[in-house]
Amino acid sequence: MSVYLDPEVMKTLSVYAARREQPMSLIAEAAIASFLSPDADERREAAIAKRLDQVDRRIARLERDMGISVETLALFVRFWLTTTPPLPEPAAKAARAQAAARYDNFVAALGRRLSQGPKLQQEILEDNQEREPT
Repeated sequence: MSVYLDPEVMKTLSVYAARREQPMSLIAEAAIASFLSPDADERREAAIAKRLDQVDRRIARLERDMGISVETLALFVRFWLTTTPPLPEPAAKAARAQAAARYDNFVAALGRRLSQGPKLQQEILEDNQEREPT
């Protein structure tokens, strides 16, 4: 039997066979058998369902973490606004001038923190685990 394969598919098959140290015909036969198997659709559906479940759990975690972050920021802003009195105008001008430099330093520190890790969330988890009685 002769089968025509697209050159890219043939190249992929050849590389895969070489990596597995198996003949290309054996790999092609196994792939065709798997494709024609009555279980193949069910296995694919099960694999897709499993991946979708994983994605769903990750999204749920992201939503939870985002909600915590938003609530944390809102609580901090509310606390800061209720405890920090407004500055008189001469001091406010000086504070605004200094704020720009402090903000630039903050953004630079945040960039370093994000590129290096560990993240604050991980540190909090580790701190909580250390404090929990065993």
